[in-house]
Amino acid sequence: MGFETLGLSEAVIQAIRETGYTTPTPIQAQAIPLVLSGRDVIGASQTGTGKTAAFALPTLSKIEKLGKPQILVLEPTRELAHQVAGQFEKYGAHTGLNVALLFGGVGLGPQAEALEAGADIVVATPGRLIDHFYRGSMRFGKLKTLVLDEVDRMLDMGFLPQVRKIVNLCPWEGRQTLFFSATMPPAIQTFAQWCLTDPESIEIARASIPSTVTHAFYPVAMDQRDELLLELLKQTNYHSVMIFTRTRKEADQVTSLIKTTGQVKVAAMHSDISQADRMKALAGFKEGEYEILVATDVAARGIDISGVSHVINYRVPENAEDYVHRIGRTGRAEAEGDAFTILTADELDFAKSVEIFIEREIPRRKLEHFNYTYTALLDDSPAQPVRRKKTGGKKRRR
Repeated sequence: MGFETLGLSEAVIQAIRETGYTTPTPIQAQAIPLVLSGRDVIGASQTGTGKTAAFALPTLSKIEKLGKPQILVLEPTRELAHQVAGQFEKYGAHTGLNVALLFGGVGLGPQAEALEAGADIVVATPGRLIDHFYRGSMRFGKLKTLVLDEVDRMLDMGFLPQVRKIVNLCPWEGRQTLFFSATMPPAIQTFAQWCLTDPESIEIARASIPSTVTHAFYPVAMDQRDELLLELLKQTNYHSVMIFTRTRKEADQVTSLIKTTGQVKVAAMHSDISQADRMKALAGFKEGEYEILVATDVAARGIDISGVSHVINYRVPENAEDYVHRIGRTGRAEAEGDAFTILTADELDFAKSVEIFIEREIPRRKLEHFNYTYTALLDDSPAQPVRRKKTGGKKRRR
């Protein structure tokens, strides 16, 4: 099945051809006809399955230029909003439709001007969208389609009250609502029942971790976490590495720690950093200006980063599913990747949850030539050097 058989507009088909895509992903093949038919849709799908195109392509095909918001897409983070807006601009290149991007951390003025200039599609984070509503620069009267993306992430970030307010601002009669979430805990199921009308459900299998990724837990005493991280970096001939922390403060601390070793090609990325600096860090990492990106989970979901050779979890993630999202930054397009996780005694339950979730046991390793303080976690952890591979073909430098 090709995109031409799904009922999309010729302008959108032309843009798809220019991207080089020929075959829709499973969620695209299922969702596009439903969206075109006007049905409300619940899509249970992980990031990386092509769900942005699953709602962007058909919604772009359904509207004509009006100069007022007809499609509203809510995203939990600035980075996702920026990325999704870019997708709408790419797929809508031949439609004449305008896209406005609304997110915090930058001035309201240019965003209000984009709305005033005649935006047909608005991609926004919840808080900034409400700011524009109170300013009078955002109006919902002509809205035809509401897309709620990464709803479970919005729940985690405490945005559901704001999202509920936004849903109430949108027209109820004649509105199509598209609802996408990687997981469907009870709170989200209740929310979906409230805001959707007779929805059609689509469930795509949980994203799997690429088979080309090698996993390892590195047990260590709690007071040696920083030392072990630096030694891991020292012994690994990495090409590019993402280090995930639980908190923004940890991300700043780890970034400063790495800089003390003389490594200057390192940047931090989290929600306390200005939007301009976050985009600079992300762009610099993609282009090779930075070899190390230290980030919170703001960079774990949906952000399109390729060529990452290593992912290091500074701590075991508390949510096992976050492990999958983080590790998904490496091992892409059949390239090899490594996932290292520093493990201390207080994180054993989290580690077990990760192993259960990914349905595999993760081996424990000791670093050679590292002066360990004793912890019982080391008793069944064999000493092993960090693997080194030759560069060539689809393999990457380490």
